Amino acid sequence: MKKLVKIILLILLVNINLISPALADDTINGTQIFSVHCAGCHINGSNIIRRGKNLKMKALKKNNMDSIEAIASIITNGKNNMSAYKERLTEQQIQDVATYVLEQAENNWR
Repeated sequence: MKKLVKIILLILLVNINLISPALADDTINGTQIFSVHCAGCHINGSNIIRRGKNLKMKALKKNNMDSIEAIASIITNGKNNMSAYKERLTEQQIQDVATYVLEQAENNWR
């Protein structure tokens, strides 16, 4: 029984070490890209141009933007006053920023 528990723990540790760094890199990368390209208008998830179009979870849900796919789409293609970033960011960078935005919204931008 002890041997089985050790094997399970070893498997869990290996899986955590293989998966977690990639997720952490996406968040770090998303944070950096957001601070360079987005924070000027969306500091702390707000919106200095259109208050109702902020990045808080309530507004994201109201505007059907509460998924990584929806956020990535608006980053890529823009909308109204929001510029498109498909020519400035790679698909991976857009995914990283979308992931970061959704994570921050879920944590109330703390």
